[in-house]
Amino acid sequence: MPQSHLSPLAHPLILPCGATLKNRIAKSAMSDSLGDGAGNPTEDQINLYHRWAIGGLGVSIIGEVQGTPHYPEKPGNLVMNRDSNLERLKQLAKAGATDGAQLWVQLGHAGAMADAPISTPKGPSALDLPGLTCGALSLDEIEALPAEFARTAKLAKELGFGGVEIHAAHGFLLNQFLSPLFNRREDAYGGALRNRMRLLLEVIRAVREKVGPEFPVGIKLNATDQLEGGFAEDEALDVIAAMDKRDIDLIDISGGTYFPGAASSSDRTGSGPYFLDFAGRARSKTNIPLMVTGGFKTLAQAESAVAEGKADLVGLARALVVEPELPSYWLAGQRAEPLFPRFKAPPEGGVTAWYTMQLTRHAQGAAALSPDDMDAAIEAYARRDEARREVWTRTFN
Repeated sequence: MPQSHLSPLAHPLILPCGATLKNRIAKSAMSDSLGDGAGNPTEDQINLYHRWAIGGLGVSIIGEVQGTPHYPEKPGNLVMNRDSNLERLKQLAKAGATDGAQLWVQLGHAGAMADAPISTPKGPSALDLPGLTCGALSLDEIEALPAEFARTAKLAKELGFGGVEIHAAHGFLLNQFLSPLFNRREDAYGGALRNRMRLLLEVIRAVREKVGPEFPVGIKLNATDQLEGGFAEDEALDVIAAMDKRDIDLIDISGGTYFPGAASSSDRTGSGPYFLDFAGRARSKTNIPLMVTGGFKTLAQAESAVAEGKADLVGLARALVVEPELPSYWLAGQRAEPLFPRFKAPPEGGVTAWYTMQLTRHAQGAAALSPDDMDAAIEAYARRDEARREVWTRTFN
């Protein structure tokens, strides 16, 4: 019998909406920063998602796709609305669905952490903190958000994408509403957790109404923000319990935040996976399939997570940057551990820059970077962002 038939990762996953993922390996959402600066996919981006698809994934999720150009996380984000280059987006959707894979769109809104040079950051509440200054969204602006998310989701379906994931993690807008550090409102959207999760539930309802019952809708949720006084595990479990009463097909569990100066979960040292214990607790709160993202470094870790029932789907990010064809090797019982780079005292943001530029190398079919290329990667990353900010400003402002 072929090795792939023996791996728990090889089993298909049938989602509550009826859609089927061909296996249990997912490319979790990353900000690949490969948009053209005007919100459209580039040829590099199309090539990259095609490469991941033929590498054996069940599903890829493309990170931080904005419904409008007003609150982007990076100038390389995609913008998906009726003014976008719809033919390019269709090409991306088709490329990411090669060989029976699915490509989902992560519905993003950076809110308070929007890229300041090309936006006016606004979150649940006005903040003036070191490295983070933002205004507060008005009640009218908040009440318009569910329809905005829903429009983007409907367009994603029309363009041929396989599903959508609502981004409520990593310190971006919907996570900001959940967090008492960001959300200091005194109206119906602030205070008690039932109010702080109100916007998220309204977004889920609006998206489902727009896309219908048979289109996959997932949510990415933090187990914890890893910030003192922030969104913590017990509250996350209460949100997951509330999700169980909604038409959600997948809960993608991650953690950490890109709050200035805070360490993201992907920059942790030590052995992963990071959120499996939390997923085990979440299992008692919901029957919705669970995806766990963060810190999977070996085939044994991934297989045991699924075999033990803590995760229905394993989310990989940096492992697929260093080894784009990793799923095909894992399903064949080969290459149990991807070779991760080791950096000596990297500067803040340096590791992210290196991995992002490594993605570009893969997309272009170029030779891989070495860990010693970090300084050049940081420079190239910053230079490209500045060039795309100029394009963004010309295009949208």
